[in-house]
Amino acid sequence: MIDPVRYPRLARIDSPADLKRVPERELPQVAKELREYLIESVASVGGHFGAGLGVVELTVALHYLFDTPEDRIVWDVGHQSYPHKILTGRRDRITTIKKKDGLAPFPSREESGYDAFGVGHSSTSISAALGMAIAARRKGDPRKVVAVIGDGAMTAGMAFEALNHAGGAGLDLLVILNDNGMSISENVGGLDRTLARLRAGEAGKAGPHPEALFEEWGFAYSGPVDGHDLPQLLSALRASRDRRGPQLLHVVTVKGKGYAPAEHAQIEYHAVGPFDPGQGVAHKPDAKKPTYTDVFADWLCDMAAADPRLCGITPAMREGSGLVRFSQAFPDRYFDVAIAEQHAVTLAAGLACEGAKPVVAISSTFLQRAYDQLIHDVALQNLDVTFAIDRAGVVGPDGPTHAGSFDLSYLRCIPNMLVMAPADENECRQMLTTGFRHQGPAAIRYPRGGGPGAMIDPALTGLPVGKAQVRRHGSGLALLAFGCTVAPAEKVGTELGATVVNMRFVKPLDAMLVRDIARTHDALVTLEDNAIAGGAGSAVAESLSKDGIEIPILHLGLPDAFLGHGSREELLAEAGLDADGIRSAILARFPQFAHATSSLRNAV
Repeated sequence: MIDPVRYPRLARIDSPADLKRVPERELPQVAKELREYLIESVASVGGHFGAGLGVVELTVALHYLFDTPEDRIVWDVGHQSYPHKILTGRRDRITTIKKKDGLAPFPSREESGYDAFGVGHSSTSISAALGMAIAARRKGDPRKVVAVIGDGAMTAGMAFEALNHAGGAGLDLLVILNDNGMSISENVGGLDRTLARLRAGEAGKAGPHPEALFEEWGFAYSGPVDGHDLPQLLSALRASRDRRGPQLLHVVTVKGKGYAPAEHAQIEYHAVGPFDPGQGVAHKPDAKKPTYTDVFADWLCDMAAADPRLCGITPAMREGSGLVRFSQAFPDRYFDVAIAEQHAVTLAAGLACEGAKPVVAISSTFLQRAYDQLIHDVALQNLDVTFAIDRAGVVGPDGPTHAGSFDLSYLRCIPNMLVMAPADENECRQMLTTGFRHQGPAAIRYPRGGGPGAMIDPALTGLPVGKAQVRRHGSGLALLAFGCTVAPAEKVGTELGATVVNMRFVKPLDAMLVRDIARTHDALVTLEDNAIAGGAGSAVAESLSKDGIEIPILHLGLPDAFLGHGSREELLAEAGLDADGIRSAILARFPQFAHATSSLRNAV
């Protein structure tokens, strides 16, 4: 519960209606308390940090001037939504954010009526807000609609598509451009330079007018406004609220505002674990087990040194996808294309057409946004592009918007694709080499965090394409495991006396081994951290059906539902993909194999 002595004004605000009763002259003090409470809360549990600090005044002003939730406020991405949650009835639960059964890390329609649109990916706010404005006009509803979008999210094509439509629709729509010069990393490209000219006060001077970028689309541009000066911000918001037609208010903010370490290290403080606010984020010691992202980062630099054709591409995820060292060591071969996944994939296709060897480092959930380009621009032309797909499978605290639940399903149905899932860190390095040397499109998908701790061979060694690996020879039952499910499958397989296969390749599947295993065993179990529907297990069943082989099969994987947020371990257990869940599911379907467990226990 909030301390009413430390936060006397904020403690009395349980909803925007309470906020509206605060005298306007006291709003700066409300913002001060809100910022301090946000620092205290996130420091205690971790979470998205810098973005929320940067919009404290803006959040206060929006809920003070607009009649929420009747008026709609649509937040883009949602990293910055913590202050919004605090002011809209969720103040005392903010420390449950990202925890299982706690608050969602992003706006969620299921969580609150104040969350007008569920989000987690970027650049959707203007489209959604325009849809709401159109619906309001059709019903004769006078409600106001506001989209709040960052300058980083504004770089995506979807945002420009929405601006183009909205500018000609003749509707009352307010777009607030929250300009802080940052995505997670620094912003790049021409739009960033245009906004920098506006921030520098070049609007209205001789030569091209930067604000014309928006005005020619039909938006009335105003700003730039200091997003941390509440009187100035309130005045500008009132004026924009009361004008008719499409409005764009340019608000300049500082990511991490009010917490000096976050202002000076904006990338590091984008998202944090628990920390002492007096000391700042503690740097972890270097001696730690490498994550899969670390494995990729090392491999990328090693392969780039060995092959000058390699180019690295990221859609604004330099830190998250492990390209920091590569960007420093090979700056002429590093391309951050901003938040533009579709462009990233087709850029890679163009590079491949001219003999380069592009590697697209991208999260599973973000590759979904470039599915058309993956099919038509890369796979259809059988171009030599390697996709290093991180955050595959269950991701954890960021919730369903960031889960990589579907990539095996959406990749394996595409002709010409090579699709791999490593069982451990060393195999990840080997698969990256295999995919890079493969002539044609190749995808290596690996989970967030670490693996079982395999020793990593520094050599750039590949694997034989389409060949699985038998990890354990048993009888009766065979477990065919893909990716991170190999480790728990080995544990359960040992208990049940079963054969365990590290399948390695989803496409091409090792059909010969699958056929041999099916003919020498009584039942099969497939395991994957991907949706069961259309996933790797489906590939096994389809292969056996093609060969006319009938055998009982149990498919274990992610359910036909969106998993919530929690730790990765909690969500794997919820999906039944930890050792206990796997064992229980197998014995429920095939109780005849329970005797193997009993025999092993008796032997011990």
